[in-house]
Amino acid sequence: MSRVILASQSAARSQILAGAGVNFEKIVSGVDEDLVKTRIQGEGGSPKAVAQALAEIKAMTVSAAQPGLVIGADQTLEFEGALYDKALDRAEARARLLALRGKPHFLHSAVALALDGEVLWSETACATLTLRDFSEAFLDHYLDLEGDDLLGSVGCYRLEGPGAQLFAAIEGDYFAILGLPLIGLLHQLRQRGALIP
Repeated sequence: MSRVILASQSAARSQILAGAGVNFEKIVSGVDEDLVKTRIQGEGGSPKAVAQALAEIKAMTVSAAQPGLVIGADQTLEFEGALYDKALDRAEARARLLALRGKPHFLHSAVALALDGEVLWSETACATLTLRDFSEAFLDHYLDLEGDDLLGSVGCYRLEGPGAQLFAAIEGDYFAILGLPLIGLLHQLRQRGALIP
């Protein structure tokens, strides 16, 4: 079997890969994400383009230094045309969820597979999520339940946790919403000898 490396520190991405039965190592890319975001947006790039660029750069950076197939991934949140980063604290998370309440937003989840510093394949999956018109009492209860865990998600929610109660509608791939479009990636890993076909 080919060596597989995940170029991410995301616990959710590690859980998705491990849950799918993929044997992998984890090596953080060290890419300056803010610099890449600034550059891509300065060139007129969309939030979707930012996610794709970050996934590819992470994969290329690690694969230039490590043998094996390297998976890079990133996810961006787009709301009313703007790119949002992870909230820095609970107050910012609360304000974000209030802004998103009752409205659709988009998650762009990109994944790239690289070998020897070159991208072999990449894909970006997009999902549309609409938060329900929840009460502020529910929001405060939710924030208490999740604590600082919600700061690990760009949307300030975990669909696989109490965050599921925030939604009125979800359109898109479950794995992409969690941050790693999986089905196409598994196909690519099988084609390249990292999984049993």
